[in-house]
Amino acid sequence: MSLSRRLRRPAAALLAVLAALLAVGLSPGPAAAAEGRVSGGRLDWGIKQSFLTYVTGPIAKGSWALTGGAATVGGTAFRFHSANGTYDPATGALTAAFSGGVRFTGHQENGADALDLSLGRVTFRAVQGGAAGLYADVSSKSRETGQVSGASQAKVADLSLAGVDLRGAAGTLTLSNVPATLTDAGAKAFAGFYAAGTALDPVTLSVNLPAAQATSAAPSPSAAPTPMPTSTPTAEPSTAPAPTAEPTAQAPARTEFAAGALDWGVRRTFRDYVTGAIAQGRWELGAGAADGGAFYRWSPAKGTYDPATGELTAAFTGTVRFTGLRTGGTDGLDLTLANPGVTVAGGRGRLLADVSGRTPDGAVQQLTGAELAVFDPAGLTSEGGLLKAVELPLTLAETGAKAFGGLYPPGTAMDPLSFAVALDPAAALPPLPDLGSGPAAVPGASAPPSAAPVAAPSSPDGVPVAAVAGGAALVAALAATGGVLLRRRRRAA
Repeated sequence: MSLSRRLRRPAAALLAVLAALLAVGLSPGPAAAAEGRVSGGRLDWGIKQSFLTYVTGPIAKGSWALTGGAATVGGTAFRFHSANGTYDPATGALTAAFSGGVRFTGHQENGADALDLSLGRVTFRAVQGGAAGLYADVSSKSRETGQVSGASQAKVADLSLAGVDLRGAAGTLTLSNVPATLTDAGAKAFAGFYAAGTALDPVTLSVNLPAAQATSAAPSPSAAPTPMPTSTPTAEPSTAPAPTAEPTAQAPARTEFAAGALDWGVRRTFRDYVTGAIAQGRWELGAGAADGGAFYRWSPAKGTYDPATGELTAAFTGTVRFTGLRTGGTDGLDLTLANPGVTVAGGRGRLLADVSGRTPDGAVQQLTGAELAVFDPAGLTSEGGLLKAVELPLTLAETGAKAFGGLYPPGTAMDPLSFAVALDPAAALPPLPDLGSGPAAVPGASAPPSAAPVAAPSSPDGVPVAAVAGGAALVAALAATGGVLLRRRRRAA
């Protein structure tokens, strides 16, 4: 056998292996690296802690208020929700706009606030090459003139993504503790309280990056044309007398329902106390309860409603458990609120719940159907098949004060109460704010000033980059092996 024929078989085998590896690692796949939509996520930012302290302190004597479903987290940051935007995995360009806002007021003079600053629609934007910034709709009052000015999507902060490559991410992308610096526009928005270049609180965010859809989707079949109605001969009027209709049965006085949702944040300061520096605890959801950012959602529901009298009985499902104040392996606070209920009777509304566990005063309790708070049911409305209440003022009851271990006296204003029950089974319940599928870490004071995407990068067709890189390394190794084999055969020849 000639030398050329002896070399032909190993060379052919090597080429077959190379072709198979290239097919696995480099095939285009059904969804190319097309720009995809960002749908869902959250952004946590404390803005600047010294500014918050100043606003609520003895000088400004002011306050701040949340708007658009924004929440607080950990007592040190504001949480904005429902990210919406675009992402290009090929370049790493990302735009994610979040819902919710916050308004700061203070320095009241002659009935007006000299300090009045609002931030909303906070947007994270990273461009190809890694430059990133934080933008927001801003409204602020000048300290000198008192004039209010506004700006849409002003760049309030520069963000440092040094060493972070946003390309090729998929699933949930999380950036933690991204360093932020005040821009010129941000300094103007803060009415000159801080100069451009001032370090702000770091930013933490997580967004959902759905897989890109194939561009060659089959067109959906067009709807069949509605046939034209054919006219039928009108029947001759009958001369026979029409039969007398039987009396219809009386509709039931009470309406039963089997769908509903109750939204309640308990009390914002209580949530901040649990997860803050004092209790250093946490909360967890169970039995179907959901996180709405500024509130918890208990669902589904069942009960009855009497439209004639306005009487309502609704039972919701789910648990929220608060733990903290841990010493010696035991939580000094371990409080569970389960299966809340709402009743309306005699012009009085009540919020009930099962309460169990330990309160900070050391009391251990087990209460079933305890009256936590009361509300005025005059705000209930019936619309679109729903009986609903939107942010009704809620006052802590005497039993509720006991349930919270005396942290708050009876009569304390709790977070407002919202709920909806479906009198019409086809009615749609109000949607939850979209916080995304992956929780974002709360910025911590001891966290390093760096950011790192949590989502593992992948190639545009969904094959992990590590696998492609490994395949390339294997190809190189096989190529080198083949080269050694050919060189040996040449020497032998």
